[in-house]
Amino acid sequence: MFERFRAFLEGMTGSARIEAGDPRVAVIGLCFQVMEADGAVRSSERRKMRKLIKEHYKLDDAALNALVAAGESAESEAIDFYQFTSDIKRHLPEEQRIELVGMLWEIVYADGARSEMEDHVIWRIADLLGVSGRDRVLKRQEAAAKIDMVEENEAQQES
Repeated sequence: MFERFRAFLEGMTGSARIEAGDPRVAVIGLCFQVMEADGAVRSSERRKMRKLIKEHYKLDDAALNALVAAGESAESEAIDFYQFTSDIKRHLPEEQRIELVGMLWEIVYADGARSEMEDHVIWRIADLLGVSGRDRVLKRQEAAAKIDMVEENEAQQES
């Protein structure tokens, strides 16, 4: 009875419930760890993460906000990458783990710069996820190419 009442209230308020062990929380936890790697979480990185997560998981704003809050909270309690990567590795097939590494690179490039610390963090995460060095580098190159294409399009529109 109580569960039905809580579900009813959640539906009215638009809040989304996050189940324990939801691998999406681990994904967002890793996103925050990557954003923090260079010492500053920039708004451009945060916007990019939210856009990628919203599109990938097809979330509405309420569900996205709840998921991001859960991921940020989990990240603040984490002591290393392993708790997130082990959960992700259990739940996601190799192709999706490779895509996650690509998403992390897109977040890195969202502020227009790539730091040595960000490189190191993604290398460690990719290694723990079982993503090969070759796939990690390919995803980095793809993310960099996307940024170059966006900058080219913006320059053409300004001319």
